[in-house]
Amino acid sequence: MVVKLEDIGKSVRETQYAVRGPIVVRAAALEQKGREIIYCNIGNPHSLGQKPLTWIRQVLALVNYPELLEANKGLFPTDVLAMARLILQQTKHGLGAYTESKGLCFIREAMANFIERRDDIKADPETIFMTDGASKGVQAILRILISSDHDGIMVPIPQYPLYSATITMYEGRRSDYFLDENTGWKLTLDQLEQAYQKACSEGTRVRAIVVINPGNPTGAVLDENNIGIVIGFARKHHLAILADEVYQDNIYRASDAFVSFAKILEKNHIKDVSLFSFHSCSKGLLGECGLRGGYVECRNVTDDVLSEITKLQSIALCANTIGQVATFLMVTPPQPGDPSFDCYTQERTAVLESLRLKANMVADGLNQIPGISCQPVAGAMYAFPKITLPPRMTDDDYCMRLLEETGICVVPGSGFGQVPGTFHFRMTILPPIDKIEAVIKTFGQFQRKIMA
Repeated sequence: MVVKLEDIGKSVRETQYAVRGPIVVRAAALEQKGREIIYCNIGNPHSLGQKPLTWIRQVLALVNYPELLEANKGLFPTDVLAMARLILQQTKHGLGAYTESKGLCFIREAMANFIERRDDIKADPETIFMTDGASKGVQAILRILISSDHDGIMVPIPQYPLYSATITMYEGRRSDYFLDENTGWKLTLDQLEQAYQKACSEGTRVRAIVVINPGNPTGAVLDENNIGIVIGFARKHHLAILADEVYQDNIYRASDAFVSFAKILEKNHIKDVSLFSFHSCSKGLLGECGLRGGYVECRNVTDDVLSEITKLQSIALCANTIGQVATFLMVTPPQPGDPSFDCYTQERTAVLESLRLKANMVADGLNQIPGISCQPVAGAMYAFPKITLPPRMTDDDYCMRLLEETGICVVPGSGFGQVPGTFHFRMTILPPIDKIEAVIKTFGQFQRKIMA
């Protein structure tokens, strides 16, 4: 039998993932022909010049090749050696062996300690699952929540296409609630209620609400009041909450601060709302996308449901060990007095300061171009500017023509969702500063040409 397209499941054929869609495919083809392409389409920090942290890579080198521990002659700081020995002791059979389905116990304990330090609340390592990046955690939770084609998940618009793609693939329903662009992409209770009532009127059984904080693609940072609104709304309508918090280190304004959903849930002693919180070593400070490390923490979830999540993890055996170790190192950085502390602090400061500068450069630069309007990039790694287009041109047309004429690769706003009648694109703030400057200048020239 030769498998044909019509043999493939309908849900797979209907699944779309704009971040690696047709424009990116075309970009790769142009690059193979010798064109210089500036990839602003995806949050992939190392591919755009961000350097790996020395602390992470030194420890990973030792745990992947333990013979270096004996051969070391001053190459590695003593705290790096100690950390590598600890990891090797705890993994017993090395990083090439399977781990427990939930992930290595000492790593899950470290995740719980990290949450306790961050939020001043209790965390249970038995409710934490190590995953291959946050994406696999999100997919696992959506898998257990969507049990029929009438089950719906409330998703912010604009949203990250992981959610729309996974909901489609699992044959669920996406129920959109719109973020308010005019107020810096904040959410409102009125919009949540409208979206919920619309979904119910269409016969949808709404199971959960997704919140991305800091926002992808919006760059917005939710305050404690906004988080309280979501929790109260979820409690009223008996919904679970999926809190995508992978950009929690990426906060660029002094007036903003990351506040976790877990902290507000516990602060208000709420026990009747299930919360699934996701974090990853792919974004934030580390940018270790290729190592695929992350976790999901579950709160107010019954033991039998936790057992079902464990079963899903068991089918894939376990998350990869390198990703687990990288996530462990993310939450156990060098401390004051450690030999690696000064280097780690300098590198951390350099990464976050560079991102802060570029966030301001992108928003300010785009806002100076007639026909482009961009909200402040308060967090995460992206801008989602609104564009004015000539009649009959779509944002897909705009982004493809931008690629063909300039070599700049961005993602059309239609891939993330947008208010009908408006057009956007998503671009990262990750390229080096000199390239950011060139990209903004080129955007100005291109936009003026389009409008002419």
